[in-house]
Amino acid sequence: MSDLQQRIRQEQRIAELCAAAIRAVSGERDLHFRGRRLHRGNAPLPWFAPHLHPSPDTDDFDSFRGAADGIALRLSASDSELHARLKPEPAVERFIFDMLEQFRCESMAPPSMPGMVRNLRHRHAQWSLAFHHSGMTDTAKGLLLYTVAQICRARVHGEQVLEETEDMLEATRFALSPLIGHALAGLRRDRTDQAAFAVHALSIAGTVAGMLDDAGDDPRDASSSETESDNQRQLFSLIAEMDREFEEAFAVADAGRSKVLDDAAGGYRVFTTTYDREHEAATLARKAVLVGYREQLDRRIAAQGVNVARLARELRALLAEPARDGWDGGQEEGSIDGRRLAQLIASPTERRLFRRERHEPVADCCVTFLIDCSGSMKAHAESVAMLVDVFARALEQASVTSEVLGFTTGAWNGGRAMRDWQRAGKPPHPGRLSERCHLVFKSGETPWRRARPSISALLKADLFREGIDGEAVDWACARLLSRAEERKLLLVISDGSPMDSATQLANDTHYLDHHLREVVSRHEQAGQVEIGAIGVGLDLSPYYLHSQVIDQAASTGNQVFREIVGLMARLGR
Repeated sequence: MSDLQQRIRQEQRIAELCAAAIRAVSGERDLHFRGRRLHRGNAPLPWFAPHLHPSPDTDDFDSFRGAADGIALRLSASDSELHARLKPEPAVERFIFDMLEQFRCESMAPPSMPGMVRNLRHRHAQWSLAFHHSGMTDTAKGLLLYTVAQICRARVHGEQVLEETEDMLEATRFALSPLIGHALAGLRRDRTDQAAFAVHALSIAGTVAGMLDDAGDDPRDASSSETESDNQRQLFSLIAEMDREFEEAFAVADAGRSKVLDDAAGGYRVFTTTYDREHEAATLARKAVLVGYREQLDRRIAAQGVNVARLARELRALLAEPARDGWDGGQEEGSIDGRRLAQLIASPTERRLFRRERHEPVADCCVTFLIDCSGSMKAHAESVAMLVDVFARALEQASVTSEVLGFTTGAWNGGRAMRDWQRAGKPPHPGRLSERCHLVFKSGETPWRRARPSISALLKADLFREGIDGEAVDWACARLLSRAEERKLLLVISDGSPMDSATQLANDTHYLDHHLREVVSRHEQAGQVEIGAIGVGLDLSPYYLHSQVIDQAASTGNQVFREIVGLMARLGR
């Protein structure tokens, strides 16, 4: 097993243990982690506070136990509706208000559970020291935020501030005392009453937010800016630097239930398949145009500086499994080699009479990339084309079969299918009402070198229209299931929820994303195809059990490729 696989399995084991602890303490049965984020059913839960997100690379297991206990107490001791109603709108005030509510909930840990109290204290101490040692307290804003976190938690819990940094806080704490002293005293007094506690928390949040705005001109703060919005961005950059993996930088896909689909006796419907098409992508553009696209794509790949050989080695180590490949004779231990027994008679001192079975890694696997070619993905076309092109090349070097597929529609707003429905008198709830279009950029039988022009067709802007994700996932899975490889992986690349305006208008808003969840759930439960989602600036965890958000604009070099390899390592585990 590779180091990456071992690390991923360890992270999954920790996530399972933490989820079990949270369920036990909170009494909620439908809690689980998806992509390192806690979900209730299909809905992701808020982050709550920065110290609740330890890093598997830098934090110990006790930190994860403390974070799990903190989340469980937040779910059981806080009224989420009341909190949402009372929390302030400005981002900085809202962040401080959330943090104080978390401290209140953690102070409700029962004395009869000293292990929980110890875990909570340990986790906050580890977060505090990491924040300090990262250099965040060297700035005026960072030191102010750190001081507020320390003194508020100490007051709510009736404990001392962290001893290692106590001296550093004195000047800032002295300046804060006349401004928030009264509200600070109320935090401990009203910690059992969420509404009363919120009054004091709002007062502190407003005062501190104002002080953070005024701290922008401090000469110690090298990253300060003159505008209010820049001050707020710098504040949140402190938290992002502390734990950027868990910073809520990306939106979450909006997935809901469709009443039409729930009430439909026959489930998901398609009004007509007459205009559905499947195309080889290279046939949709002239050869001269594809040559230009290919040159543009090659320049982008060269600028990215990807180490393809290294990526291929990582993929081979991840996807290959040991397989028998004959025997190695002339060994000093192992199974007796009958062909060498005569040698024992001729030379009694000879010890190389054994043989060992030889195993070689064999990648009996097919990886399919399914690309959302809806209109919003047009802006990401070049970066996605670069991504799948490099992966197709690296997978081929690793002796892994790959396919690159896409899905869109043949026309905007339903096209001919919509017109047929109108001529039919607009019967209610017609189901999918568009011209489905599936694209093959690279088939499993086509070598990467021959598929290069076809992959570059992803840069053809007029391919990008609307998207029927559920049917596309079914189609890609059917292609995989028809292949002979033992292991089958499907990676869906998308930047949004399913979208087809005609279908949504004739049915309801969530008709297509409800169907997508059903399709993905069916294939995940069957277990024949391992499905993961790559969200381009969007968290797709409401649809997929395994997902990874990537930011192509911010990623450099091999970073985005490592993130996707990490997603592949989590599949099927």
